[in-house]
Amino acid sequence: MKRRRPRLTYEGRIFLYTLAAGAPAVVVALVLLWTGNFTAKVEWTFSVVSLVAWLGFAAAVRERVMRPLQTLANLLAALREDDFSIRGRAERPDDSLGAAMAEINALGATLREQRLGAIDAANLLAKVMAAIDVAILGFDDEHKVRVLNRASERLIGGRLFGATAEELELAELLVGEPTRIVELERRGERRQYSLRRAEARIAGRPHTLIVLTDVQRALRQEEQSAWQRLVRVLGHEINNSLTPIQSIAGSLRTALGPSPDEDLARGLAVIERRAEALGRFMGAYARLAGLPRPKLGPVDVGGWIRRTVELEKRVPIEIAAGPTITVSADGDQLDQLLINLLRNAAEATMESGGGAVTVGWTVLDDHVDILVEDEGPGVAETANLFVPFFTTKPSGSGIGLVLSRQITEAHGGRLTLEGRGAKRGCRARIRLPR
Repeated sequence: MKRRRPRLTYEGRIFLYTLAAGAPAVVVALVLLWTGNFTAKVEWTFSVVSLVAWLGFAAAVRERVMRPLQTLANLLAALREDDFSIRGRAERPDDSLGAAMAEINALGATLREQRLGAIDAANLLAKVMAAIDVAILGFDDEHKVRVLNRASERLIGGRLFGATAEELELAELLVGEPTRIVELERRGERRQYSLRRAEARIAGRPHTLIVLTDVQRALRQEEQSAWQRLVRVLGHEINNSLTPIQSIAGSLRTALGPSPDEDLARGLAVIERRAEALGRFMGAYARLAGLPRPKLGPVDVGGWIRRTVELEKRVPIEIAAGPTITVSADGDQLDQLLINLLRNAAEATMESGGGAVTVGWTVLDDHVDILVEDEGPGVAETANLFVPFFTTKPSGSGIGLVLSRQITEAHGGRLTLEGRGAKRGCRARIRLPR
């Protein structure tokens, strides 16, 4: 096999071309010098000077050509490494080298603007994905998670990045209709989600983007808005009528004097009393429409539970203490939430003939679960428990659980009621984000 001769470098060729250009003149000068009538000292001196000048000129030309090229290479290398602070000098539009420098400087400025725009867009996209309450997952062509946001971590939990759809039990989302309603069971709870699937290319590789929206939460928000509007209208209209009815009934009863007709006085008293009770009834429902936004602050879960448990004295309450944890929440609203659940648990326990109520909490990856368990008759049907005006108690108002769920969801959490399995009673689960 023939050994390949190394190719001459560009610098070497420039040097040889320059030597070749000056070689005829140097050769002619030396021939004339050595064939003429000159002394040996002049011949050797002039020959050395000519040769040194010839070689020096060739080296200078080589340096003059190569230095700007090296500068251009350094500028391009800086651009490749995203360093846009370096600029080339000698920008002259009437000079080839100056024009090249000007174009590279303009390219650097353009790339810098585009780079800054891409960074700003990426930061904005990252903040939007972190802020929205919609789960977004991106799977590559090997069905591995390469894109995710906080909502998807809260929904699925555990280590997601790099996990496959099969490992996460989400393979069904990558096939079928791209837009549909799916049911997913996560952390022991089965919920409906709106699925949207699209294809995209990230870093040159095909990816499948999955967007999951909690349908039930959106429906509940619409339901709450509808009930709030209804309560506001009813409260306005009924209160406008109740106040004069109560006032007129009281005035008539007073005007009857000390010896009124007993039936008439009794009827007026009933009207006045029922008008007052109905006013209190509507006032209680008005709280559904007037719940303020939570004012967040640090709340120690253990201290909050122990403080609230002290308010319920009708049945014994046991505290199953969990780890020390602090959440960001509105302490006053959390008090009202737990008071409602403890009151329901105590009344259910008393209804079944006695027992105890247990309150405890556990800390998971991204949330805290507060459990309130009673020993009452349990719940056979949970569909209507969170419907305003619905109650199973003779003296109940039907707003306690609705208000509790509204407070929980205003904090980004979730409230559920479920049976205790083989044990008697009901379990209320408050899930709050850490």
